[in-house]
Amino acid sequence: MCQSEEVTRAVLARNDGLAASLRDDLAARGVSVVNLLSSPGSGKTELLGRVLARAGERDVPVAAFTADLATENDARRLARSGAPVKQLLTDGLCHLEARQVRGHLEGWLPADTAVLFVENVGNLVCPASYDLGEHLRIVLMAVTEGEDKPAKYPTAFGSAHLVVLTKTDLAGPAGFDGTAFAEQVRRVNPGVEIVPTCARTGEGVDTVLDRVLAVRDGAPAHRPPLAPHPHGHVHAPTAS
Repeated sequence: MCQSEEVTRAVLARNDGLAASLRDDLAARGVSVVNLLSSPGSGKTELLGRVLARAGERDVPVAAFTADLATENDARRLARSGAPVKQLLTDGLCHLEARQVRGHLEGWLPADTAVLFVENVGNLVCPASYDLGEHLRIVLMAVTEGEDKPAKYPTAFGSAHLVVLTKTDLAGPAGFDGTAFAEQVRRVNPGVEIVPTCARTGEGVDTVLDRVLAVRDGAPAHRPPLAPHPHGHVHAPTAS
């Protein structure tokens, strides 16, 4: 094993321990954590804003962290939902780590929070390897990104407890083939549910929230082949 691999394993192992501890601590407080992963421009901020607003309408106490390399634009957009929102600036880091989530939680998370949504940095590579102490990992993709995205990013899609398809109102103009996409998802994550959504029309918003709340209330989540390790990060398949 080369030195860089040893360093990477050490970093991930440290994150593993912090994530496991954070997950246990939040679960003891009745808080479920949802980690949202996607490419930039997938529409996850707009969809998350709709989910937060719908949770408020249903009297479900939720909160959100949103991460980005710079600007607080997403936090301002999400705050329109009425939910407590906090921005995390990563200063160039392409992913979040468990230590950052724990550090920003201290003294901020409202006591009655049922679900904490963490909007990860827009990137389907680095974030897929870092457990944030989540109970549910949702990977999102817009219809404009192409049906073969799951094959290009198998670790992200293969570690998803739920896959959310966004911007379905653009499926026709984009020439999106939903059947081909579903087949690509099945190849890397057999049995995972795909939820079609549209933030503009509200399609799928309640379904996403229902799935989140079901896990929060104890329903078993889908077990993906590249599930976050029980004590740590997502393990990509080893080369044969």
